[in-house]
Amino acid sequence: MQFNGKKGLILGVANDHSIAWAIAKQIMEAGGECGFTHLPDREDDARQRNRRRVSQLTDKYENAKFLIPMDAQNDENIRSVFEYAAKSFGKIDFVLHSIAFADRDDLSRDTIYTSRQGFQLAMDVSVYSLLACAAAAKPIMNPGGAIATMSYFGGEKCVPGYNVMGICKAALEAAMRYLAYDLGTDGVRVNALSAGPIRTLAGRAAGVEEMLSLYQHMAPLGRNVSHDEVGRTGAFLLSELSDGITGEILHVDGGYHAMGSPGRLLDQIPK
Repeated sequence: MQFNGKKGLILGVANDHSIAWAIAKQIMEAGGECGFTHLPDREDDARQRNRRRVSQLTDKYENAKFLIPMDAQNDENIRSVFEYAAKSFGKIDFVLHSIAFADRDDLSRDTIYTSRQGFQLAMDVSVYSLLACAAAAKPIMNPGGAIATMSYFGGEKCVPGYNVMGICKAALEAAMRYLAYDLGTDGVRVNALSAGPIRTLAGRAAGVEEMLSLYQHMAPLGRNVSHDEVGRTGAFLLSELSDGITGEILHVDGGYHAMGSPGRLLDQIPK
């Protein structure tokens, strides 16, 4: 997989456990140049914790060309990020959208009790931001470019505990398909990567520890997937190797999504 001469944006790295960082590393180690965004820091945070967490990673790579804040709920800020990318790179070849958020209180309660304000917040950050970023990227994307977003199986089937975020992922996957159509005539592909449970900041909030054991016992491969495996697949979706794929949800979950029964877990049920 080669990214020599390719340039793009990585949106959503929070720390070294982020799936977005696993994908970005694969791209940069294959020769690609990346611009990064981070969560804006509060004005009263003199230590700039959000920026520092990401800069500690990007500072180690010469082809990590810039790191700037982006507020996923601010259209003007999103446009300014892509304008900055255009000034730095000219045209770009890829965008990774790895942005999602739901209020912890709404995540922890049954879906039926999701607050209206919490629902709107989760959908705005987790779904609408993909539309806004795609619109901002459209004028500066090279033909043959690619956009990838991050989903999870909870958007396809009910996964208790994933709750309102499952609804957001279902909407995100629908948005991805419509964007694939809208951008297809520009030669730009749009896909989603659906990873199995991974220990990330977002994963911990969604109860990933309980899911790891379940996947290990149910997935055909009989194990969980690694950051590196998800990173390689994400880079693939943003590379020329996937140039005939668009509107797709690519699962990296050891085959868990293909199961119609508990599989080997049945052996543990008393006869």
